[in-house]
Amino acid sequence: MYIQSGEWVIISRGKIQSKFKDRILKNLRFRIILIVMLAGFLPCMASLFGIVTFYESRAVSLQTADIQNQCTILSNQLNSYQYLDDTSSDVINANLTQLATMYNGRVMVINDELEVIKDTYNLDEGKTDVSENVVRCMKGENSSYYDKKNHYIEAAAPVMSSDGRTVTGVILASVSTDRIEDTVGNIYAQGGAVTGIIMIVLLIISVLMADRIVRPLHRITAAIESVTEGYGDDVLHEDTFTETRQMSEAFNKMLGRIKQLDESREEFVSNVSHELKTPMTSMKVLADSLLEQENAPVEMYQEFMEDIAREIDRENQIITDLLSLVKMDKTGQNLNIQSVNINDLLEQNLKRLRPIAGKKNVEIVMESFRPVTAEVDETKLSLAISNLVENAIKYNRDNGWVHVSLNADHKYFFLKVEDSGIGIPEEDQAHIFERFYRVDKSHSRAVGGTGLGLAIARSAVIVHRGSIRVYSNAGEGTTFTVRIPLTYVAS
Repeated sequence: MYIQSGEWVIISRGKIQSKFKDRILKNLRFRIILIVMLAGFLPCMASLFGIVTFYESRAVSLQTADIQNQCTILSNQLNSYQYLDDTSSDVINANLTQLATMYNGRVMVINDELEVIKDTYNLDEGKTDVSENVVRCMKGENSSYYDKKNHYIEAAAPVMSSDGRTVTGVILASVSTDRIEDTVGNIYAQGGAVTGIIMIVLLIISVLMADRIVRPLHRITAAIESVTEGYGDDVLHEDTFTETRQMSEAFNKMLGRIKQLDESREEFVSNVSHELKTPMTSMKVLADSLLEQENAPVEMYQEFMEDIAREIDRENQIITDLLSLVKMDKTGQNLNIQSVNINDLLEQNLKRLRPIAGKKNVEIVMESFRPVTAEVDETKLSLAISNLVENAIKYNRDNGWVHVSLNADHKYFFLKVEDSGIGIPEEDQAHIFERFYRVDKSHSRAVGGTGLGLAIARSAVIVHRGSIRVYSNAGEGTTFTVRIPLTYVAS
């Protein structure tokens, strides 16, 4: 076959351009694989180190606090039994031995002359201890120290005199952290294995998908870069492959969700600003009224200052409720789950609220069908109970009643709060758990509500993996039902 020179030049250039494009595609594929691998490897390693660091810090902190508390308790017992003068007390010696055995550590008691009068290891009795922790404790300070290199925690607590003014001795506990170190090692081993598996999976996926991603990648990038300020609908369209179409849809959904979150945030900020500004405005008006009047009578000053104090209390209540909500909203929040007698907890909360009910002559009746013990965070559950019952009192009628009942089955316990109050219209029931939502704004302000009580109660129930529902008709009272698992199950 005969080829003229001009045709040969064109063919040659075409081959060169084809090779150049292939090389670019190969380099791009390689970069995609490398980026995917690094994007998987670096977060995995960062997460692993972060988890280990957090666990170690948290475990050491908890164990140190626990040991410190035990030492403080024992220091009070030492003073009660005058152990520093006579170490023959069997009760104290047994408690010291029990503490040392429980933590697989060593406990020493040191008098005010820095002499070791008791050592559960029986090694340093009669010797002088001038360590930094002991010296600091002799000044009346609780002290602790974590030696990561040698794997132990040392905690000390002062033994105070009977009048509580002088330090008569020190109780010093040294506890090994080998169990923490072993757990850290296991986390590293398991995390490394998981990271290895993830990297292998990422390698396989990145090799298989790089070829398909390369072609529409520049179009997707161009579309994303074309997104300007603000939000629109269907701003990204790339239907070349199923994956790119899904990416486009996901991106558009994300923008829509961001818009909703922004609107929700703006509404919440607006509500917070309004609620915080209202008491401030009232205080400003009251203060200006006093300043504008010369030689105002003392009675007026006293009346206005009482009004200002009430507005300050209201402002403080709003801020307190907001802080409670912020704590509830934190993901992975620190729940202090313990086995709690729900009957006793309910009685304690109702006892605290009965004086409030007495002011409106509202009768509180508690009915318990059986003893109930559940794994809950006592503080957060108390918040839910208090807010539900207090709402039932505030929005009740004079000479009304509040009926609180407790029951349980094999899996859940059930709390019901019924009242003879003003009720909630059906159209408002879907919104009552929203922050700052009020069914009757004028009445809510009259009784001092912040609009956050039910939001706090719902959050407290949700963190226990429970549910809360409302049943009400306007003018016929309201019933709230709460269902919470007897055994807490972490997510």
